[in-house]
Amino acid sequence: MGDLAKIFKAYDIRGVVPGELDERAAEAVGAAFAEVVGADAVVTAHDMRASSAPLAAAFARGVTGRGADVVEAGLGSTDLLYYASGTLGLPGVMFTASHNPAEYNGMKLCRAGAVPISADTGLREIRDRAAEIIAAPPAPAARAGTITSRDLLAGYGAHLRGLVDLSGIRRLRVVVDAGNGMAGRTVPAVLAGLPLEITPLYFELDGTFPNHPANPIEPDNLRDLQKAVLDQGADIGLAFDGDADRCWVVDERGESVSPSAVTALVAVRELARHPGAPVIHNLITSRAVPEIVAEHGGVPVRTRVGHSFIKAEMARTGAVFGGEHSAHYYFRDFWFADSGMLAALHVLAALGEGDRPLSEALAPYIRYAASGEINSTVADQAAALARVRAGYAGRPGVTFDELDGLTVSGPGWWFNLRPSNTEPLLRLNAEAADEKLMAAVRDEALAAVRS
Repeated sequence: MGDLAKIFKAYDIRGVVPGELDERAAEAVGAAFAEVVGADAVVTAHDMRASSAPLAAAFARGVTGRGADVVEAGLGSTDLLYYASGTLGLPGVMFTASHNPAEYNGMKLCRAGAVPISADTGLREIRDRAAEIIAAPPAPAARAGTITSRDLLAGYGAHLRGLVDLSGIRRLRVVVDAGNGMAGRTVPAVLAGLPLEITPLYFELDGTFPNHPANPIEPDNLRDLQKAVLDQGADIGLAFDGDADRCWVVDERGESVSPSAVTALVAVRELARHPGAPVIHNLITSRAVPEIVAEHGGVPVRTRVGHSFIKAEMARTGAVFGGEHSAHYYFRDFWFADSGMLAALHVLAALGEGDRPLSEALAPYIRYAASGEINSTVADQAAALARVRAGYAGRPGVTFDELDGLTVSGPGWWFNLRPSNTEPLLRLNAEAADEKLMAAVRDEALAAVRS
């Protein structure tokens, strides 16, 4: 077991098993979670990694040792855990390292109703109490908690289908790449009985990820899906990450679809049901998103990157929907939590309700040229940001914004540089009115960062 401070991140717990995160640490975190959250019971779920079930069991020992009960949902996706927390009214923990390599694992924690726990809302207290418990284990509670198992998969699937009407859609050919992750378990439960002809790729649960990493934001990990869409003559392709809370879309041409376009499409659908509602978008989402939200009578709300910020702002504003450029999508009807599966249902419904191919259906939502996220290794993030700002200071029409990292905007273009929370990286996202201008903005910003 390593230093707890190293594995407690801004939004979750994550580290290499067993060097940084082991069963002893998980048990201490379980005990600390029970104390800090103060619940009588906790619900857990875990992904398919070899270390996930043992870590979940150790966590349960810690919880029950403090006198609280545990409801084990077993194998599931992160949004299944949110469903469990919301429907049961219990705080919850998901054991997963999402898209990280096989040697990693971690925990995503929430209060009852899927309310996220971040460093600023309890994660630090849990870390500090867990460290105390490891150093000086407390006496067992007068009454040990109980552990019960509960199969929530069917209820989860029915709940999601109840949020999107797909009853009148045309029959669609769909290729789904589960990446050997939890979508291999949840997709059949959600899409069963719908007018869909599904071609499954890598539905076998395997935490070693034998085919490709379960991280669809990386273009190389979409190659198999793109080929299968073309080979099958499919209408759409869907790719999920390891814990199936993110969904990436591929159109009928085998082209990757920007999550910003998906955000705009789903926002328009949700605004049709909830006119005038706020819609959240993070600051690296395409500028097309707030434009389209406003054009459809909604109120665009800009936030920092990160699920805890999105969820907090959604709860504060009562937003009906929120989207991130990382392919996380959040819904008021889903306890303000994110669900890639629910976003996929919206895209399938939008596609199936019309007769146009997906590329044509999405064309109105794609207005600008974007770079995608580009990482640069830097020794001193703050110094690099200061250097970039100084290089653009005083230019006509250029403005700065420091909501999250540094956003520099000019006539017809913008870029954002954000420090990574866990690595010595700066992440660049750039967008402009056309491809030529975007490339020029991107290259100048990268040169300034890497000089």
